[in-house]
Amino acid sequence: MSLKNHFELLAGYNRWMNEKLYDAAARLGETAMREDRGAFFGSVFGTLNHLLVADTIWLKRFADHPAAFRALEPVRALPHPYTLAEILHPEFERLREARMAMDETTVAFCAEATDEAYEQTLDYRNRAGQAFTRKFGHLMQHFFNHQTHHRGQITTLLSQAGIDVGVTDLSAMLPEAG
Repeated sequence: MSLKNHFELLAGYNRWMNEKLYDAAARLGETAMREDRGAFFGSVFGTLNHLLVADTIWLKRFADHPAAFRALEPVRALPHPYTLAEILHPEFERLREARMAMDETTVAFCAEATDEAYEQTLDYRNRAGQAFTRKFGHLMQHFFNHQTHHRGQITTLLSQAGIDVGVTDLSAMLPEAG
């Protein structure tokens, strides 16, 4: 499987899982969703928000790739978050709408990107101003791995609150072979 195919698969999985998580979180209720449950970003809401913040930061970096991906145009217009916990949208439904739009952008971006682009390097700076040069495909792997890491936290928090997210395995959305 090429990197392009791999990242297209992960973008679809990302969208599928985020829809499931937001549906489950909505069942939790506003107060319980914002309750500090001891996660890295406190609450279910805080962790959902952090994922959107981090995706915004990374996709803005990816928008600077020499390939100048057209699909990332909506991200270029977004303000740059100041911190990893900055609340982008205080209302859950607005956060959900922004998440779904970001997922559609990510799917379109992965459809546009090429294996050649993933082999190139990307220069970027972190929030502290430190400069890095990394292989673009490796950064994409980090992008999706980071999301999986925090979605795992959210599914645990929801499970502890009595909310079943359902099947979360990538294999559940794979098409039948043959």
